[in-house]
Amino acid sequence: MHQGVSDLGALELLVAVADLGSLGRAARRYQLTQPAVSMRMTTLEQRLGVRLLVRDPSGTRLTPEGQQVVAAARELLASAERLGALADRLRAEATRHLRVAASFTVAEHLLPLWAQALRQGSPESMLSLDVLNSSRVLTEVVAGHVDLGFVEGTDRHLPQLASRPVASDRLVVVVAPTHPWARRRVPVSGPELAEAPLVVREPGSGTREVLDEALRPYGGVRPRMELGSSSAVVAATRRGEGPGVLSALAVADELAASDLVEVPVDPAVDLTRRIRAVWLRSTGLAPLARRLLALAAPKDDSGRVQAIHG
Repeated sequence: MHQGVSDLGALELLVAVADLGSLGRAARRYQLTQPAVSMRMTTLEQRLGVRLLVRDPSGTRLTPEGQQVVAAARELLASAERLGALADRLRAEATRHLRVAASFTVAEHLLPLWAQALRQGSPESMLSLDVLNSSRVLTEVVAGHVDLGFVEGTDRHLPQLASRPVASDRLVVVVAPTHPWARRRVPVSGPELAEAPLVVREPGSGTREVLDEALRPYGGVRPRMELGSSSAVVAATRRGEGPGVLSALAVADELAASDLVEVPVDPAVDLTRRIRAVWLRSTGLAPLARRLLALAAPKDDSGRVQAIHG
């Protein structure tokens, strides 16, 4: 951009001189001295390479070139004012609108409570939510499409992202009441679980990542069915398709109603997992995102993030 055109303050002064007919009156409008305004006009003329004003004892008038420049300056200043108003509106919307992506378990069982608490403290806030598996949540955060993400599963270091644990969760093995494991009292071992045809979540979900990691020492998972949501895993398990593995949060109602039975698992098979908030390190967190994060990560008396038990 041309140096003269980029000096919007000088252009405003030029328009004021044109409207008021003198450097002195323009100086009083902007609470400046007349010599200061005169110097700004001289500098503007030098930068544009065009004489804009004729000064004489009767006042100051525009040259023909100055008249053309003033007409263009009015358009430019009006556009700048519209741009400023747009920026103000977008900034105000950004303080009220929070874009979040969350894994299925978080979106279904945790985020509604956090969002309700956020609205109570910030009634003007608006939260938009994308429900995705954990891998896709990370992709959306890295791309800058959302302000804050919530993921489950194993910790993955991505240099672009900052993260914070907000809760801990555990996976459970559940079966229909008619399944032989429903009456089992001896915990299922790692090898037994690895050999069983299981009803599990799809690769890329946080639930599946934890299960894959837990059973890797025993030969890995042998899926009977891979399904895209916890509710689908619950439904298939209730039909007797096989043992299902999913978050304790996702089956709390079914266990309470005895529609499904939790199977004890050898403690050597680590089915615990952390739920983390993630955001772009380069942009940090906006105030509304910080408030949601504080609501999502309550602390106990020792300052540690509280665990969630289904």
